Amino acid sequence: MQQVFQYPLTYPSWWLDNYYFFTWLLGLSLLAVGWGVFFRFGKFSYGIDLGCLWKSTVLLLLTTVSFAIPQAYNTRFIAEHGQEGDVITLDENSLSYNYRKGVDKNFALSDIVRIYKEPVTFNPPSKYFVVAETGQTKDSVFVTKNLPGFEKMLDELSVLTNVPFER
Repeated sequence: MQQVFQYPLTYPSWWLDNYYFFTWLLGLSLLAVGWGVFFRFGKFSYGIDLGCLWKSTVLLLLTTVSFAIPQAYNTRFIAEHGQEGDVITLDENSLSYNYRKGVDKNFALSDIVRIYKEPVTFNPPSKYFVVAETGQTKDSVFVTKNLPGFEKMLDELSVLTNVPFER
């Protein structure tokens, strides 16, 4: 019996594929405004000029913010929405993970050696890893709590493989 689990799409696929372009464009536009203000109102001399110190400080802060905000948003966004549109198919012989962009990973159920929750979650939601070992190589896929029925899928996988699900 084949079971199919799919992550829901909460954003359009064009946004999921290109969100980082827009966030970095916004951040670098803020940096460009900071440089524009600096060059318009900055006083340039070869000596030490304390009047320019505050402008340099503002430019340093704008640079930090321009890089930090897109990076923080992108890291959180990919953790929460990076799997949207992915499809997991579970049958009597194999586990197939089909990524939204067309890449597939297939594991024979006999190759699966471990099913576990990551010990420390740095970016929510938590990840649940399925590790397969074929010969000398190890490969894994993960599912998150955003997958509807993720516990049912992992429990069913545990029953089919006789590998305990480590919560």
